[in-house]
Amino acid sequence: MAGLRVGRHLRLLALSACLSLASLQPAAADGTDLPVASRALSSFAFGSDRQVFGKLEFLGGIVYSSSDPLLGAVSAIRFRADREHFVAVLDTGHWLTGRVTRGADGRLGGLADVAVRSMLDENGRTESNKARMDAEGLAIGAGELLVSYEGRHRIDAYPDPGFMEAKPSRRLPFPFPRSEMRTNRGLETLAMAPEAGPLGAVPVTVAERSLDADGHLLAAVLDGPRAGTFAVRREDPWDVTDGAFLPNGDLLLLERRFRLSDGVGMRIRRFDGAAIRPGAVLDGEVLIDADLSQQIDNMEGMDVVAMEDGEIRIVVVSDDNHSILQRNLMLEFRLLQEK
Repeated sequence: MAGLRVGRHLRLLALSACLSLASLQPAAADGTDLPVASRALSSFAFGSDRQVFGKLEFLGGIVYSSSDPLLGAVSAIRFRADREHFVAVLDTGHWLTGRVTRGADGRLGGLADVAVRSMLDENGRTESNKARMDAEGLAIGAGELLVSYEGRHRIDAYPDPGFMEAKPSRRLPFPFPRSEMRTNRGLETLAMAPEAGPLGAVPVTVAERSLDADGHLLAAVLDGPRAGTFAVRREDPWDVTDGAFLPNGDLLLLERRFRLSDGVGMRIRRFDGAAIRPGAVLDGEVLIDADLSQQIDNMEGMDVVAMEDGEIRIVVVSDDNHSILQRNLMLEFRLLQEK
């Protein structure tokens, strides 16, 4: 057990260094199709076959890597309607596309058809300036992909299909005074609410750690009859890194804990979609709370995938900061139904 504790401490220090230097990572050059190697994870807790964690059941996961340095730094991921193909954004200013493969048991087995391209800004410039192209949030809209950026805070829309070769087709109105956006703590979450939910099919954004006067996270519905700002109650030391909607319109937020005194952690909170309205302050139910005794890293991206039989899957991915000390993870959970 002493060796395990030392190992966790070393992982914490390594992640500390990587997170501290993340904003200094050089942007990679433009890329193309990538070879990817994957290793399956059969358990979530180290040294245990336990599968249920809070309100979620672990279904499996993968650790993946590539000989091409373009792969990594995933900030957000969205699955297509076929539940197989995905689009992701990297905080180096790149698009990532591909599909998941599964084994005979239905568990995640690897990634295939992976491609990376440089994102373009409104002037057709590539990712060469990270402060300009630090992509953090992603939402799939009708005929477009919406991307939120830190550094130069904004939300841009790209045509879909054709986003990998295109400049933004429009820019959404920014929902907050820009002076309220903290450096490297801006609009980390961008998610599309479902048509059948209380908000309708509209984008919603939540800040990582840009706060209102009461210390709550800034959030906004960007369109529709409930358009306007609201707030999410922040619990120190947790920061929001991504979000996704359940089919009924409830919002899930992925949160990261990182502080030497508290260790590294990941949790997911669930918020009542009917309560999202201008002026509201939301608090949510914790579905899972994990630490370095489980298979986590710097968890930054999440999506909800509704299966044909109605089962709800939650896929979570990590940002490895292009560091050899961290891992690219994709983890899959089942949302347990209330009895």
